[in-house]
Amino acid sequence: MNGDGCHAELYTDDWHDALRSACAEDGEIWQIYANNFGPDGFDDSIALYRSTPRNRTFILFEGDEFAGMSSFLGIDEGRGVLEIGGTYYRPKFRGTGFNRRVKDMMLRRAFDCGFRRVEFRVDERNKRSQAAMAKLGASREGVMRADRITWTGHVRDTVLFSILKDEWK
Repeated sequence: MNGDGCHAELYTDDWHDALRSACAEDGEIWQIYANNFGPDGFDDSIALYRSTPRNRTFILFEGDEFAGMSSFLGIDEGRGVLEIGGTYYRPKFRGTGFNRRVKDMMLRRAFDCGFRRVEFRVDERNKRSQAAMAKLGASREGVMRADRITWTGHVRDTVLFSILKDEWK
């Protein structure tokens, strides 16, 4: 998948060590994620993502530089719906416009493949991601209260955002 100065490759075991190292660059961030991709949880979390048939995880690049990961989750071709989530950018790529370019690339791919709705599920505590969704033009549909239990045991309220194919530029 190619975008504006960025591209994505489907995750394979060849990327395991590089992604593991990248995810270790910000150990604190994993406290607000549903899964722990930090050093002590990475192997189990990536195995879970890979073992779920309706998920596809991508390695992200800014030019030729390794920048992070994102996934298509809960792919439901019958309904024409998927979620973009499990997104992590190395700290140096945050606040640079990289997120917008990656999300544009992923949304374009999803809609070109026939999906009609893309969802984003954000921990209510993650104000940065909520602001990014608003900036992207996603509609905030509401809060799913006590939606899931994260790896820390926190009972998470999840803010649901979406973009429909007809709304996308």
